[in-house]
Formats: sequence, C-alpha cells, structure tokens
Amino acid sequence: MSEQPYTGAGDPRVAALRVEEFAFPGPLRDRLVGAVLSGAKTSTTGLLAEYEREGEPLPTVGTRGAVVDSEGRIVAVTETTGVRVVPLGEVDLRHALDEGEGYASVAEWRAGHERFWHGAELRAALGDPAFTVDDTTAVVLERFRLVADLR
Repeated sequence: MSEQPYTGAGDPRVAALRVEEFAFPGPLRDRLVGAVLSGAKTSTTGLLAEYEREGEPLPTVGTRGAVVDSEGRIVAVTETTGVRVVPLGEVDLRHALDEGEGYASVAEWRAGHERFWHGAELRAALGDPAFTVDDTTAVVLERFRLVADLR
C-alpha cells in the first residue's frame, strides 16, 4: 500500500513535521529552497554548535521535515537519508557538490560557508560575536531527498 501524498501546509502530517530552515530568510534562503525544489540540493551542512546551543537533536535517517521559504510558508517535505558529524576539514567533494549551490571544489564550498558562518547573523544566533571555524570544527552533514513539493 503506498503512502498518501502530502496535500499542503494544512495537511496535519505536515504540521507535525520538524521545520527545516535553510540559512536565514532572504535571498540565500530563497536560492537554497529553490535548489531543494529543483532537486539540485540533496545535502546540507550545519554546525554542531548550532544544534547544541538550540538543544535540538540531530536529524536521523528517515526523519521528515517541512521546508519553509523566506515568508515562513511550508513549500516542501524532505526525508533525511544520511547524517554524519565530521570535522570541517574532512568534508568531501561529493557533499559539497550535492549542496546544489554550484560549487566546483571543496575549497569554493568552504569559502562560501565560512562567509555565512562568520557573518553577523549567525554569530548573533550563536551568541558569540567572535565565532570562527577551523579544520577541527564539528559539522553535521545531512543528506536528504525531496518527498513532496507543496507549492
């Protein structure tokens, strides 16, 4: 028996899902959500420090999430297919490419992520105006698949 498709944000199954926010609301989130919806983005990276600060459990394989856009609307459902916690210096090319942001190398991927992680918004969210990353910083590498496009 196949699972019934999600019918949109009003579907009670969607309302019960963990909220998935890519970056902060604005142009970057809009690009990332667009990449999820197009299928180009099948991985994402978070700082373990963010999970710890927010007291949020790490995603687990099979977890489904409600992807929100910059307006706070639920636009998609994803399902986690893999999770690894590794030092930043061990992020591999496959993961960087699968983030769907057009990076051609791990160095490009890392430079883009460091700009975000060293930005004022993230430092404020972490409560550390001097926060920085290095090769030993623990990152959460999550792989996922698009389950439903709710636009």
